[in-house]
Amino acid sequence: MNTTGTTPAPTVWPTLQAHDAPALIDFLVDTVGFVKAAVYADGDRVAHAQLDWPEGGGIMLGSYQADGPWTRQPGTAGAYVVTDHVDALYERVRQSGAEIISELADQDYGNREFSIADPEGNLWSFGPYRGDAMNS
Repeated sequence: MNTTGTTPAPTVWPTLQAHDAPALIDFLVDTVGFVKAAVYADGDRVAHAQLDWPEGGGIMLGSYQADGPWTRQPGTAGAYVVTDHVDALYERVRQSGAEIISELADQDYGNREFSIADPEGNLWSFGPYRGDAMNS
């Protein structure tokens, strides 16, 4: 339990499965700016990949296995990613031709954010909001 009144370091790692995991990895690294930390693959089948977000945290992903014990349908996830560079990231993603779901805008609740869809159909939202500080 955090009693300091500060937001804790990221310790939640969303996991995704993809029909084309190598292409999703390339999109998230080249277009969005994740950093490839580890990829364990046999040809086009990715058993496990870790992509770090430069500002903290990251995601894990692998190739879809319909009969696997940890199976989720590709393209059904959504994630919010914290960035202090939302305007620059928006321009980078826009110039790449990625599918923008929500244009960059200031929100009534104080955040500045935008949303995209990746090639698998997962939704990603980006903004500087880090969550409210935990209080005891």
